[in-house]
Amino acid sequence: MTLVLLTTLELALVTTLWLLLLATPLAWWLARSRHWAKEIVGAITALPLVLPPTVIGFYLLIALGPDSPLMALLQPFGMRTLAFTFTGLVIGSIFYSLPFAVQPLRTAFEAIGDRPLELAATMGAGPWDRFVHVALPLARRGFLSASILVFAHTVGEFGVVLMIGGNIPGRTEVLSTRIFQLVESLQFGEAHRIAAWLVAFSFAALLALLLVDRRIGTPRP
Repeated sequence: MTLVLLTTLELALVTTLWLLLLATPLAWWLARSRHWAKEIVGAITALPLVLPPTVIGFYLLIALGPDSPLMALLQPFGMRTLAFTFTGLVIGSIFYSLPFAVQPLRTAFEAIGDRPLELAATMGAGPWDRFVHVALPLARRGFLSASILVFAHTVGEFGVVLMIGGNIPGRTEVLSTRIFQLVESLQFGEAHRIAAWLVAFSFAALLALLLVDRRIGTPRP
């Protein structure tokens, strides 16, 4: 049980860190760009909100399997497949939790407005300096919200994790798939204990999100 918990927490932490790194430039572009394809990209980014997790898991299983064109490119480097591996779980979690990182960050960047960036520009700040020293600090609420949402969402993942990870003990088994296995073997007492822990964790995450939203406002111009 300890190993399952550690695997779950490691998956959530790694996914959160990667998504903060990947979603920040994407959210900034969606918030600031006037490109005609912006909303198309935004819709694609939000697809995991409406797609069944098994659909995402199915296509990722094909893409990361040994017969896919992607893995054919990686086979010379010793990578035959990423399916049923922890790395595959991370990739699946990144895709499935992407909108939970992008949406809070995009909202926070949009709330900044133009004036703080224009004032920084008049003081000689370049685009990079304006982004790092003005936009990022003003969007701190978005980063906190995104971190909480992604971490909690990853802890509770089931469909994508089961499809791409296969619930291998010691390698890809996490809390959500552990509950599934316990129910299948009629071990309802142990399943109830894990499920109750996840309920308490989810409540704490939502409460933290509400407190962040109330106490840390995004300054407006």
